[in-house]
Amino acid sequence: MKNKTYNKKKILVVFICAGVILCALIGRLVWLMIFDAEYYQELAQDLHEREREIKAARGEIVDRNGVVLATNRTVCTISVIHSQIEDADRVTEVLSSELELEESEVREKVEKVSSMEKIKTNVDKEIGDRIRGYDLAGVKVDEDYKRYYPFDDLASRVLGFTGADNQGIIGLEVKYEEYLKGTNGTILTVTDARGVELDGVAEDRIEPVAGETLQVSLDYNIQAYCQQAAENVMEEKQAEAVSILLMNPQNGEIYAMVNVPEFDLNSPYELNTGVDSATLSDEELQEQLNQMWRNRCINDTYEPGSTFKIITASACLEEGVVSLDDTFVCPGYRIVEDRKIRCHKVGGHGQETFVEGIQNSCNPVFMDIGLRLGADRFYDYFEEFGLLKLTNVDLPGEAGTIMHKKEDIGTVELATMTFGQSFQVTPIQMAVTVSSIINGGTRVTPHVGTAVLDEKGKTVKEFDYDTEKGIVSEKTSETMQMLLESVVSEGSGKNAYIEGYSIGGKTATSQTLPRSANKYISSFIGFAPADAPQILGIVIIHDPQGVYYGGTIAAPVLRDIYDNVLPYLGIEKS
Repeated sequence: MKNKTYNKKKILVVFICAGVILCALIGRLVWLMIFDAEYYQELAQDLHEREREIKAARGEIVDRNGVVLATNRTVCTISVIHSQIEDADRVTEVLSSELELEESEVREKVEKVSSMEKIKTNVDKEIGDRIRGYDLAGVKVDEDYKRYYPFDDLASRVLGFTGADNQGIIGLEVKYEEYLKGTNGTILTVTDARGVELDGVAEDRIEPVAGETLQVSLDYNIQAYCQQAAENVMEEKQAEAVSILLMNPQNGEIYAMVNVPEFDLNSPYELNTGVDSATLSDEELQEQLNQMWRNRCINDTYEPGSTFKIITASACLEEGVVSLDDTFVCPGYRIVEDRKIRCHKVGGHGQETFVEGIQNSCNPVFMDIGLRLGADRFYDYFEEFGLLKLTNVDLPGEAGTIMHKKEDIGTVELATMTFGQSFQVTPIQMAVTVSSIINGGTRVTPHVGTAVLDEKGKTVKEFDYDTEKGIVSEKTSETMQMLLESVVSEGSGKNAYIEGYSIGGKTATSQTLPRSANKYISSFIGFAPADAPQILGIVIIHDPQGVYYGGTIAAPVLRDIYDNVLPYLGIEKS
């Protein structure tokens, strides 16, 4: 009797458990059919749909006159769909031959069981059309875009380049990525359970949206001429590198930015040094590429040397510690504490006025007025002139000034800083700071990007840049214009003189670290017209061989550039 009762209970428990399980299954089925139906319908649809991306055409980069500096070329992406291939041997043979790839490499992708395998991207359209002509089942030829630079190495470090995915890597290409990149489209096809595309079912296409055009302040003609001038002096002086920057000191627009040797934007991974990359490790190759891509005008600092006397003179005039009639005596050196700091003229300049001191680029004169100003005020002016902050140029990787802490500036440090030694700045920083001194006292933001244009060339956005007024007084600015014009007409910058033009400027010759290497940097900063500056240029020659004085080799480079550029800009002789 007990066994029967026990068996009945056992059977009842089994039925209850079965009922619970059945209810759970029914509940789950109801949930899937009603509440999760949309999700699983989408999942099932995804299994029968294949999506291929259509790359958007990247926006062009054009100069101030509309000359195209960066554009696109139509290329192809070659892919295979395993489930649709009918003759794997034939596909492998054709693709390896046409694409010049190893047969084993192609076969591995052809035989791989996957929804789609890319064989090669950035294939010339002519080759893509030829492959399409074979009409091979399972082979897809999609048209794509590859960045193309019509002038190869022109302004290479300014324009920058793009990677395999058409995304900006350096320069303007990465800085203005949001405007240039566009929006990719898609091609959607429907397949059966085996992955074979169904005939008679139309493709769905979402068309790509092309990127916008970036207009820049560069001038193709000025850039090309400056690059040629840089290459000529680099070859003549067997220099390590040459940088040239031309800008409008009134608004910060950059007309040209040259860093030779430039590199080929259409082959940005080929070294421009002549070194065989095959002999380098991956790390060594990447290091050399990174160096090749550096923009010396923006990314690197240097000791400015005597061009910095423009800034020292302006600070001392503003503070009132020197006047034009002050006289000095230069025996060829100054004793500062325990240091004998020499002038470039070993025998000295003798007695001279402040005006003559600037014309002669006399170090003792500037040490004297700098000591009058004092370390604290000198540092304050350094800061007020904007030298301790970035210029905010619209190019990536701008380096900051390398400067002593205020409390570490002793008498010797102050003396050497007055003529541009013992600290470092970037060329763009020097150009902007000098611009603020000779343009009436306004610090401008240097820039290349000026506007964004639509496909019809209509302006859709203009870029605005900050300015800061009152860097120096109008009186100091006019005085510096006059003093720097006299440097060119009567002093150390006479090799920059052009008959009929008033040009102001300052030469410099500085030594790189370590001093024992005996390497020099020759430079010249010049602007025109001197009394109403419309253009400012800086030439920097790194490690020239033979004669290395800035007034001898750098000033003539800017003179030759201005001889052509000033008339081109409509600046008439007076």
